[in-house]
Amino acid sequence: MIIKILGAASRDFHGVNYNDKKIEAGKGELMVMKNFPSFINSESSPSEVRDYLKSISQSDKVKKPQFHATISAKFQEYSKEQLTETAEMVLDELGYGRQPYIIVFHNDTYNNHIHMVSTRVDKKTGRKINDSFEKLRAQKALAKAQEQLFGISQDKNLEKLLNYRFSNLKQLETLLSRSGFKLSLNVDRKQIAILRNGVGLKSLQSEQINYSPVVNAERKRQLRAIISKYSQICSAKVFRVEDSRKFEGLFEKKYLQPDPKVEFESELQKKLLDMFGIDIVFHFKDDKKPFGCTLIDHKDGAVYKGSEIFRMQEIFDFTNETIGKRLFERLKDFNVRNQAEKEILIQAMNEKGFQVSDFMVFTNKARRNNENYRAFKNEVIEYLKTSRNDNIQILRENSGTFYAVHQQYHRIENLSVLIGEKNFEKIFGPKTPSEENWHQVKGLDKRTAQEFLNEMMKSSYTQKDPAEDELKRKRKKRK
Repeated sequence: MIIKILGAASRDFHGVNYNDKKIEAGKGELMVMKNFPSFINSESSPSEVRDYLKSISQSDKVKKPQFHATISAKFQEYSKEQLTETAEMVLDELGYGRQPYIIVFHNDTYNNHIHMVSTRVDKKTGRKINDSFEKLRAQKALAKAQEQLFGISQDKNLEKLLNYRFSNLKQLETLLSRSGFKLSLNVDRKQIAILRNGVGLKSLQSEQINYSPVVNAERKRQLRAIISKYSQICSAKVFRVEDSRKFEGLFEKKYLQPDPKVEFESELQKKLLDMFGIDIVFHFKDDKKPFGCTLIDHKDGAVYKGSEIFRMQEIFDFTNETIGKRLFERLKDFNVRNQAEKEILIQAMNEKGFQVSDFMVFTNKARRNNENYRAFKNEVIEYLKTSRNDNIQILRENSGTFYAVHQQYHRIENLSVLIGEKNFEKIFGPKTPSEENWHQVKGLDKRTAQEFLNEMMKSSYTQKDPAEDELKRKRKKRK
């Protein structure tokens, strides 16, 4: 999760209007409206909510009383309910727990996120809510809420990493950065600070760090064998991933923008990390290709210089291709289980205007999220009726199989499995449609689609298990 304090918006509480417009457009949902008097409720107009907030925020010392912040999750990693619960704990920690506030969930981006709006003027005392070091306090409040709600403890994660075996300070810095921590040295390099999202978590003297080179020869042989085997199974093509999100909108002229943050990635890397806890980090300078790498063995708690284990150039194939970080993260989050689904995802992205190479799409295990799956299915049904949903694409694979792709939920599903074979035949007939009579995406015959939906409404829209009918026949015979 990420928390961001937005700029104060004068005395008019524009955050209320902004969120109400999202709700009116069907892109937002009011989750909580708390500590307002009884005459101000979810039925009240935005102007009534704003007028009330303005009336209790009169203060000569507070010129911009609106508090407006967001908490965002990576894609659909956390539900709207989980984000709301987190937000309430954060507001309480920052001193807004007894203030009137609203929490609104937004579903108009690929990342689930909520907005919080309140007033910086204490409704009882008229004094300003303490906002000293607010951004740092917000990070601490979020970390505390995540630990209490989801058992995510940054302190415990850090202590675990500091107990790994590594040979030098550079290896420790690489290890920490891969887990979101930042290592900072003072001028004389004797004092070491470890931070996360700008919050200092730990301070160490350089002599307190325990360097212990790894001497486990058997584990090295195992690592070599694993890497050698999976380099034959997964794509070892390495491509460049550029992340300029931090600077978006800050510089009008493109040539003024700072250089993006760069990483090098491959499917082999991801497979090794997901299956064996082996993290390979490439090292490079400027725009040149990597000259070396570090291997982090999370299973054994050890960090190696890559050349101790394998010859990088013999395993990896370094390409000149580049992809943006935002798009790359989306690709990784899709449930791509086989080559057919990989080809469908590439086709879907190409139709959206993104150029994606085959080796940039990684296969992975299907995510088991029943709520997400049901929402996907329901939206596909509605799409078949109206053809109105920019997030959904119906695509045909070379073998003739049809797939539904949802860009927001990051899901790919076989269409006939998703809606049921019988219902699939009601739309397309008993034979698989040919390329000629399939009108991609928005060309479904509306009459046929409407008849299909009418049939669904008459039934429970679930596929019956043939064993159920057999069981009923046996029971009748017994009687």
